Amino acid sequence: MKLLPFKNMAFKWRLAALAAAIALGAAACSSEGGREADEQSATDDVDLTIAMITHAPSGDTFWDIIRKGAEDAADNYGVDFEYSNSIELSEQATLVQNAVDRGVDGIAISNPNPDALNPAIQEAVDAGIPVVEFNAGVDNWQDSGALMFFGQNETVSGVAAGERLAAEDAGKVLCVLQSQGQVQLEARCDGVIEGFGGETEKLYVDGEDMTSVQSTIEAKLREDPAITHVMTLGAPIAMTAIQSAEAAGSEAKVATFDLNGEAVGAIQDGSLLWAIDQQPYLQGFHSVNGLVLYATNGNVLGGGEAVLTGPTFVDTTNVDAVAEYAERGTR
Repeated sequence: MKLLPFKNMAFKWRLAALAAAIALGAAACSSEGGREADEQSATDDVDLTIAMITHAPSGDTFWDIIRKGAEDAADNYGVDFEYSNSIELSEQATLVQNAVDRGVDGIAISNPNPDALNPAIQEAVDAGIPVVEFNAGVDNWQDSGALMFFGQNETVSGVAAGERLAAEDAGKVLCVLQSQGQVQLEARCDGVIEGFGGETEKLYVDGEDMTSVQSTIEAKLREDPAITHVMTLGAPIAMTAIQSAEAAGSEAKVATFDLNGEAVGAIQDGSLLWAIDQQPYLQGFHSVNGLVLYATNGNVLGGGEAVLTGPTFVDTTNVDAVAEYAERGTR
């Protein structure tokens, strides 16, 4: 057998020692730093029931997107998810009380009128049920005892919309509110007025009666030909406003808050100027996600501040990138 020179032997011994050290290190990482086979994550085997209660009117596609996000998060964790809604504040408060009586493990709620809903929410909190708010109530969500908020700052969004209208040389702006007394809608229009700085007018319509919405906007456009832009606060209202302008023979252009598949198509074909997207899917998803993580790991998102999901503008420059997601119901 041929003997190796001393230097080669020493080199091979060093290689062997290094290999042994690596093997020992890997074993140590496996036993000390890695996850043991019987170790569980915080959200394994979650047994929770989460109730989502909204002020959504029946058949509103915007709220379908929020619900889709919440259901997807619930499916991810395997939790039981209960959804209910009412445009009537007293009924929404009753839905909260019903959830408390059933002993749910968490409540996610939109809060368009804190004066009416905060007492019911506080009862849930007093009963030991964690609550998060989303979509409506960004300015005072902590007053109810809620842990987190997911949505957009409506005043900031309104100002951004108004500034864009000013940059587009709008003349007179008609801001259409589909429900009177909801804090988030009022904040949007007030923000538009502030950001635009020109002549604006509020018009209240019944968002649950689209025939009435169309005739009311049409009559206003016929009455006031100085209106150059209609700013709606929801995608279904925007689509109706486009029909109103056509019926009135008005050249008023329409822009909107919020998005759905129809609005995406309207931006693509030029009948809708643009939309402010508050990403409702995220609001639903993070509401459930936040409640699960709080229940299973004590996590609170936002550090005491609202977790913002918007605003972002969707217009001709980026609408094609959003279209595929809108088609599947998540934008």
